[in-house]
Amino acid sequence: MASATLFSFSLLFLQVSLVIGNVTRNSTLSNTDNNAWLSPSGDFAFGFRQLNGTSLFMVAIWYNKIPDKTIVWHAKADDPAVPTGSQVQLTSKGLLLTSPKGESIWTAEPNDNVSYGAMLDSGNFVLVNSSSIVVWSSFNNPTDTLLPNQSLESNDMITSRLTETNYTRGRFQLYFQGGNILLSPLAWPTQFQYDSYDTFDASNFASRLLFNESGEVYIEKANGTRVRPQWKYLDLNNNVYYYRATLDFYGVFTQYAHSRDSNAQQGWTIMRYVPGNICTQIFNDFGSGSCGYNSYCSMENQRPTCSCPIGYSLIDPRNQFGGCQPNFTIGCGADNGEARPAELYQFNTQSDVDWPLSDYERLQPFSQQECQDSCLQDCMCAIAISDSNHCCWKKRLPLSNGRARSGGQVVLIKTRVAPLGNTGPPTSPDSNQKDRAKPALLGSLIGSLVINTILLATVVMVLRLKPKRIVRAATLSDSNLHSFTYEALKEATKDFSEELGRGSFGIVYKGTLESEFYNVVAIKKLDRLAQEREKEFKTELSAIGKTCHKNLVKLIGFCDEGIHRLLVYEFMSNGNLAEILFGQPKPDWNLRVKFALGIARGLVYLHEECDTPIIHCDIKPQNILINEHFTAKISDFGLAKLLMSDQSRTNTMIRGTRGYVAPEWFKNVAVTVKVDVYSFGVMLLEIICCRRCVLLVELGEEEKAILTDWAYDCYIEGRLDTLVESDKEAMADNSRLQKWVKTAIWCIQEHQDMRPTMGMVMQMLEGFVDVPNPPSPYSFKSTSRLPSN
Repeated sequence: MASATLFSFSLLFLQVSLVIGNVTRNSTLSNTDNNAWLSPSGDFAFGFRQLNGTSLFMVAIWYNKIPDKTIVWHAKADDPAVPTGSQVQLTSKGLLLTSPKGESIWTAEPNDNVSYGAMLDSGNFVLVNSSSIVVWSSFNNPTDTLLPNQSLESNDMITSRLTETNYTRGRFQLYFQGGNILLSPLAWPTQFQYDSYDTFDASNFASRLLFNESGEVYIEKANGTRVRPQWKYLDLNNNVYYYRATLDFYGVFTQYAHSRDSNAQQGWTIMRYVPGNICTQIFNDFGSGSCGYNSYCSMENQRPTCSCPIGYSLIDPRNQFGGCQPNFTIGCGADNGEARPAELYQFNTQSDVDWPLSDYERLQPFSQQECQDSCLQDCMCAIAISDSNHCCWKKRLPLSNGRARSGGQVVLIKTRVAPLGNTGPPTSPDSNQKDRAKPALLGSLIGSLVINTILLATVVMVLRLKPKRIVRAATLSDSNLHSFTYEALKEATKDFSEELGRGSFGIVYKGTLESEFYNVVAIKKLDRLAQEREKEFKTELSAIGKTCHKNLVKLIGFCDEGIHRLLVYEFMSNGNLAEILFGQPKPDWNLRVKFALGIARGLVYLHEECDTPIIHCDIKPQNILINEHFTAKISDFGLAKLLMSDQSRTNTMIRGTRGYVAPEWFKNVAVTVKVDVYSFGVMLLEIICCRRCVLLVELGEEEKAILTDWAYDCYIEGRLDTLVESDKEAMADNSRLQKWVKTAIWCIQEHQDMRPTMGMVMQMLEGFVDVPNPPSPYSFKSTSRLPSN
């Protein structure tokens, strides 16, 4: 027993010595185990950390003895995420990070051969040569954090992460310029610096930013003198507290403290920070400000917080700094002249909020009511501000530099009072009073109308009672769907004799109904449903039946009888988008623009305006139908849940069509509405180029085989004329073409968190927001090709 205990202790000692001692060459770490390279005290660790809520990891250094394991450095600053099965190895050339397939992802290669590595108690990971000289260190390659004993040299910078949990290079930067140290927002995702919002003034002689061992931060001048930044003096104790200075993801450079005593209260405490109020400090003509577009910033508990105006909601509910979007459609062309503005819009008021650089028109003198009326009649006006000087400031989307600010101004926020398509005026308390004022007259009119309606209905019923069979339909509760018998639909389609098309959901036939609203219809016979979905059939159909949008194909009714499951749709006389897009002659550019905007509006409705968001799962040109007015309508929405899990045109458990399938379908992660965003991005490129997303090409033209790859290459190389094959109409609309190609590339980003929502895509397409230059859609080149069937 004693020998066994001694053996176990020996193994434990061997393992700890390997982890804590110097890291020898050929040592490896993998994200499939929990090993790490520790500093001698165990305060810091170097290894893999899993990204919150994902199956991805990153190589990082973190505080190892505190509960939240705060990360202070990470590799691959532009995109730190790596997949499960990745490995980091110390070689004679340095650090090598490889993918599960053994491909190089990231390297740290100094100019000299490496003898060993070490994780130091300062939090610095170093590579050392045979002469015991440090040839590479994490301190000399900072990300968003500085530690005691670390200095930032004049050619270095630190950049914030993108969000609290997304460690991708973010929107703010601290850097040297002109002998001073500046803080600036970035034109994310590029590194272009907007005007600075704060300065560490060193009289133009700053040579480095020094974080000394005691925890004090200094600016060191070229002559060796030190000056303290413009923040409060503190009595520091490095033996009692851990310290770090971080450029937070919202743009504030903050010094934090954390007790070293595990029995003391845990958590990081804010000690001091610059600027004092980030909400008002940033004031740039470009960029969104401290918060995202269409939101406003206020300070709470020494930290900025972002809020949406009335009628708006966060684009990403998990990221309050990511901007807001209207909960309705707004903008020129959004209403198509269906009703007067006063019937569609109303105004909500807020106070002490402003977006001072989003004005496009100033009216003076103008009363508050005149200001509201002017904004109501102006399709570009989203918000107006009426101030005490009788000025009216009209603002269009996107709103930037939003901040809480006192001053007595009244913010008039334009919101929709009636859904699109409802041309009737809204009910108001005043109108109710007027209605009650004439009860006798109304009662008389209503009674007369009811009697006449009953008489008319009786006559019609008598006239229509004929010996021949007619299609009888019962209405499904809580929706506008009708329930048909199988025999009735069999007769309507003449025994299913005229086939319109086939798809992954079943066969579509042309049929004729005796209906006041629909004569010719399309009747789809669904394949056998998954057994567990049988009970959900009517529930799902009821949800679909409640949808109503001009860019969705109208579902009229269904058949749920025995083994038969059929769906009855409005008939679309111009076929599907694929037939128009990939046929001859090529449709003109303006028609393609109309198609793309219509499809985007339909997806915005499905994702963001339904009571329960609907994921389509198979967006492609074949599922976009075109009516007699060349309006594009999405079909087959909401049906994916009704199908068997193996009904797919790619691999088992994957829904969708090859070429349009988002990468997350191939990973063990839950899918979201972002899978539709990816498919829309692919299809948007098809609409732009009038070619399929995957082609068999001739020898020497392999670069054109995958449209998404080719489009990105053409965009990077400035060859959009090649992409659209010198389409004169498209090239004449060059500004839109540029923005739409960039929007499509944003939609097809491999990581779904990088893709915009369809609401934001809609604003990009309509030109309401600037479209930043997109990064490569693929994190790794090896994943840049579609998987085979």
